[in-house]
Amino acid sequence: MEGSRPATPEAPPENLWSSILDSVSSSRSIPSKQVLLLGPSSSGKSVLASALLQKPVSEESKDETRSDFALGYDWADIRDDGDEDTLARLSVYTVPSDAIAHTSLIPHFLPPRVSLPHTLVMIVLDWTRPWTFLDNLQTWLKWVEIWAKGDGSRDLEIVREENHERCPGTLTHNSAGVPIIVVCTKSDLIDEGNDLVGASSSGMGGMVKGKGGEWEERTDGVMQVLRTICLKYGASLFYTTQQPNTLQVLRQYALHLLFIPPAPSPMASGSEAPAPLRNPFVFHHKPNPLDRDRIVVPAGWDSWGKIGVLREGFEAKVWGEGWEADLDADVESEDHSGATKMYKMLVPDRGAKPPPLPPFNSPMAEQAFLAKHYDENAKKPDRDPRGAFRNPTDTAAAGIVGPLGSSSFNLPNVERALSEMEAGMGMTSSLNASTTADGARRLPQRAATGSPTTGTSPSPGGQTQHEVLQNFFQSLLSSRDRGGASATAKSVGPKTNGNTSGTDDTS
Repeated sequence: MEGSRPATPEAPPENLWSSILDSVSSSRSIPSKQVLLLGPSSSGKSVLASALLQKPVSEESKDETRSDFALGYDWADIRDDGDEDTLARLSVYTVPSDAIAHTSLIPHFLPPRVSLPHTLVMIVLDWTRPWTFLDNLQTWLKWVEIWAKGDGSRDLEIVREENHERCPGTLTHNSAGVPIIVVCTKSDLIDEGNDLVGASSSGMGGMVKGKGGEWEERTDGVMQVLRTICLKYGASLFYTTQQPNTLQVLRQYALHLLFIPPAPSPMASGSEAPAPLRNPFVFHHKPNPLDRDRIVVPAGWDSWGKIGVLREGFEAKVWGEGWEADLDADVESEDHSGATKMYKMLVPDRGAKPPPLPPFNSPMAEQAFLAKHYDENAKKPDRDPRGAFRNPTDTAAAGIVGPLGSSSFNLPNVERALSEMEAGMGMTSSLNASTTADGARRLPQRAATGSPTTGTSPSPGGQTQHEVLQNFFQSLLSSRDRGGASATAKSVGPKTNGNTSGTDDTS
């Protein structure tokens, strides 16, 4: 009985549904591919992002004055040629500028240890500003090197080595093997039909010369410089326009680089080596280094010999050494002759210059300013506002600021009037009134015709003019009081003498 009893079934594993979901998701997971768009603002990055994702360009993206986010993002599913299976999910990250506030966000979204084998970098250059090509290239290529190094961990070094083995050719730079495409947008504006000498509507200024021979030499020289630099990094060069065919060729090549199969592992034996994986996006377009509005130079195809054939007199070695000198030099000096300095001679800067700052104005100290103008105004008699009321025959100078001039107190008859009033102090009120009126009439006449005297000259009595004037007005007030008192006494006197009931009569 006991031997025939079936064994107890084993307990089911914990988190059964989680393990089932993980196995299904791993079997049906879709790989992710990323494209990182780098370049200045208003260079056409939004058009490239829409072309890569095969989405229509929105009206907001066409507006060059719109404000960008710190980091633009969009995605789309990539299907095979038969549009049956989803091969990968393509994500496009757009960086508005090279400001550290924007570039510092990229490692958080695209950590190099995880995303380096699945990321393609596009450096966008604007043909309406060709004088900025080398500066932008130098800025972004340096940043790509820093981003690919990451934290320098051992796992990241292994990823960098494996990624480098996928790139064709021998690279002197780009040690991490990051796929790089240099895209020159708006190339349809290179050969404008206008023969312009000054600034043009496209912003290229005196750089645009129409379809003349000199202009073709310059554009060919620019392309030779770009190809020389791209050759060092294993990068490809594309020119695009608003035409859909140029954007479609760029998209095909970008998918071709993203889906390059990994290199076979050296640990596998020769008999057990698996068959190489097939790239689902084979690039069939031929290289085109001649048409200046649709240049196609894939990575690994170019060489110094092909670059020199385009235009005689171009020395790729000199430009390559100049580029190395620019990377090694921390600060550009006048004696330093690098690729950037040579490029400025080839393509002069025709961009809009900021207005110059006004010269620095060092203000004068407030007290010095006031003292200066005080001395100047003191020497000008016409600046004294009292000149309109001064006697023209008066030659005495008076300051603008200070006590009143002596002519205001030039009253020589004050002493005489004062002496007359003191002599007639005992006279009646009528006599005092007439004397006062007579002195008041003679006062302005003598003041107008009298000779000028200084305001501080002492009087015969040893008193100053101010003291004499004060005594004069004080005597006027006291004499008026005495005159009023005497008049009151006279009016009361007859009544007292005529009083019949007085004490004299009674006595």
